[in-house]
Order: sequence, then C-alpha cells, then structure tokens
Amino acid sequence: MAFMPRGIVIPVVTPVDAEGRFKEAEYRSLLCYFIDNGVHGVFPFGTSGEFYAFDNGFYRHVLEVTVDAVKGRMDVYAGANHITPRGAIELAKIAGECRVDALSVLTPMFVSQTQKEVELYYRTVADATSLPIVIYNNKPKTNVTVEPATIRRLAQVKNIVAVKDSTGDMTNSEEYIRLTRDIPDFHVLMGRDTLICAALHYGAAGAITSCGNVAPRIAVDIYENFKAGKYQEALEAQFKLSALRVASNMGTFPVVIKEALNMLGFEVGNCAAPILPLNDEQRASLRAVLKEIGLLK
Repeated sequence: MAFMPRGIVIPVVTPVDAEGRFKEAEYRSLLCYFIDNGVHGVFPFGTSGEFYAFDNGFYRHVLEVTVDAVKGRMDVYAGANHITPRGAIELAKIAGECRVDALSVLTPMFVSQTQKEVELYYRTVADATSLPIVIYNNKPKTNVTVEPATIRRLAQVKNIVAVKDSTGDMTNSEEYIRLTRDIPDFHVLMGRDTLICAALHYGAAGAITSCGNVAPRIAVDIYENFKAGKYQEALEAQFKLSALRVASNMGTFPVVIKEALNMLGFEVGNCAAPILPLNDEQRASLRAVLKEIGLLK
C-alpha cells in the first residue's frame, strides 16, 4: 500500500473537563505542539487516549476534529479497539468515514485466545476495511500476545502494514523485524519508550511513544539524530525520554502523562474514573524529572 508508517507517532491523550466533556481547544493546541516539534503522526484513542472510556459518538467527533486540525501535516492513526471483530469493524467504519490515514487495532482484551484465533481476528478486520492496519501488541495490558510467527503470516495480508510492539521484550521486537525483513511493505514500530533507540538500530521504522505527548521534540530527536547517523546524540535523547517513561510508573497509566501536560500548561484534565490523580509527593517527583530533562525551569 502507499501508506508507510514511519517516524515518531504520538498516541495523544484525550483532554476532558471535570464532567468528562471533550476539551476541543486544548486538543487542537496539543496537535499544534506536536506539529511544531516535527512529529510525523498522531494516534487518537490508543492506551494513552483512554480509548475504553468513550462511546462511538465521542470517538467520531474527536476523529473529525483531528483530521480537520492536522490538515495533512501529520499522519492520523485511529485506534479501533474491541473484544469482538464486529466491534472493531464498527470503529473502523467510523474511522474510514472520518478519512483517517490508518488504523491501530489492539489485540482483543479479556478473552484468552490461541494464535489461530488472534490471526483470524486480524484477518476478519482487515477484510472489512480498505484502511491500512497497524497490529497493536500490548501484552502487559491485555495478557494477549501476537507471536512472531503469527506476525509473519499477517504481514502478508495486503492492508496489514505494521505492528506496534509494546511488550517491552526486545527479543520479541527483534524477531518481528527478522521474520518480516523480506516483506518491503511491512514495518515494525516500537511501542516501549525506553527502547526506541535500540529498535531503530535493529531496523524499526519508528515509534509510537506515549511520553511524546509531553516531550515531542525529545522523541523526534531520537529518530532524526539516528537517521542522520548521529548515534550518540540519539542515545542522549533516548536517555532523557527514558527518565520520563520510568517516572510514568508512579501512577496508573496514563495519569503521569496527563499530569505532566497539566504542569506544562496544557489543561488536559484528569484521567477517567477510577484512575486517581497523583498525590503531592508524586507530583513533586514528576516536576523534578521535567526539570531534569529541560521541560520545566
């Protein structure tokens, strides 16, 4: 397919007010922040965007706003995440009507599956849409994985163009790359912020980075310096981003990402219930990290 996943993609948070209403102006400001810092793509309704907290009407509205705000300056990936293929296909249809560039499809949650069932899930969704699909493996959250051999088979489906690996297992990422390196239209995207530089060395096409919400320029510096052969500079940028990613373990994901954005002046609000805000001690620790990596004075 003509679409090529690459570079730094941000799984954007969903700004909401205290009543859970979408804060469109703040969202548009975030998208401009990403564009101004050289980000290559934006991904609404990923894990960072709390996809599980919103209905289909909300989903459609945010995608419409995203496409309108981006105006072709970044690729737009839309999360189409559901337990059933029927539900994922319904979201894919909405995303197609909103004219996004690609879909990110998470493995089904809650239900334990064999690899045959996982493969059938993706083939069913792929058959029902013409949009390019990125397989999203987030085993730590879903307890469901897509094994490298399964990825090898799925990579040969015409509109399955990439896999995002958020397992944190570098051997798994390496096997994805090794087993698909002879399929020119298939790509691997790193989904663990601490491993972007390593994945690029193996041959990954880029990364989908939650901490890029807060530090888009640092994330882009990893990619751009690596592509320019400035490997030490890429590594130094990786170390900065890694400090923020490690700090995100202080609370239930993605609360640290939202709290950090609030500290930077983006009023994105709190996470959906039942996720609680950070306490004062955690906020002080987060503020220290943001100062350490040069985002706060």
